[in-house]
Amino acid sequence: MTAHTPARPHKKKSKRGKVLLITVVVLALLLVAADFALAAAGEYQIAQRMREKLQLDEDPSVRINGFPFILQAVRGDYTHVAIDATGVPIKNEAQGVDLRDLDIHADLRHTRVELSDLLAGNVSKATIDQVEGSVKIKSLDLNRLASQVTPFDKLSIDPDNRVTTTTTTTTTPATPAAPQTTAAIKLSGQTNVAGKDVKLTAYGQISLAGGAIQITVDDIELDDTSLKNIIPTLRQALAVKIDPGTLPFGAKPTAVRVEPGAFVLSGVITDVPLVQR
Repeated sequence: MTAHTPARPHKKKSKRGKVLLITVVVLALLLVAADFALAAAGEYQIAQRMREKLQLDEDPSVRINGFPFILQAVRGDYTHVAIDATGVPIKNEAQGVDLRDLDIHADLRHTRVELSDLLAGNVSKATIDQVEGSVKIKSLDLNRLASQVTPFDKLSIDPDNRVTTTTTTTTTPATPAAPQTTAAIKLSGQTNVAGKDVKLTAYGQISLAGGAIQITVDDIELDDTSLKNIIPTLRQALAVKIDPGTLPFGAKPTAVRVEPGAFVLSGVITDVPLVQR
């Protein structure tokens, strides 16, 4: 007598489980795609408004950070929006400002606007808790401004790594560091004296002066030591003051720093509208 073997239902259940898993994955991918699409639409609207506010020729790069976007949109509070624009010219003949290659960056902390208003481009009521803004002044503008006194070529900007800062250990609670209003610099390049190219390296500092960068040169090294008599002229030529005006959203410059290829002015402003009212 042969025993009857009952049918095994686990194959059908396994198939249903796979279908359910695939469905969940597809829905998750659709939600992610929709989230990115909404974020892209919001970024586009902010870019349009920032182009007007910062008086740019092109839309800046805008990134609404944080995932998922939709949760921030529901709250109407976008925790971190980053804005970047490169190669920005600023010219104000009345104030003697003529810069042609600025990089502008702004970190917007807690931009508050309803999603429906954001997507419609209606951001007249949008506010920002805090903006950290910076302007980067690159070697292209330094070469041009310094050459108004003495012709320079290929001037490069670097931190002066000979200057080091020591810190002491303390058991007291850490306090926020004060904004750095001076920084050590190293400028390298070449100039022409009596038809002869002379390579130079200058050491000094930049300081914050009335919202502008003031360059002061202390030491200059030449590859031709017989031309030491031109050092005072070179020092005067490199004592350039560069004033880009206010930072993004009207923030006042409160700190300066040197990085390879550029000087950076930065500052913070709180409780500001996204666009001018």
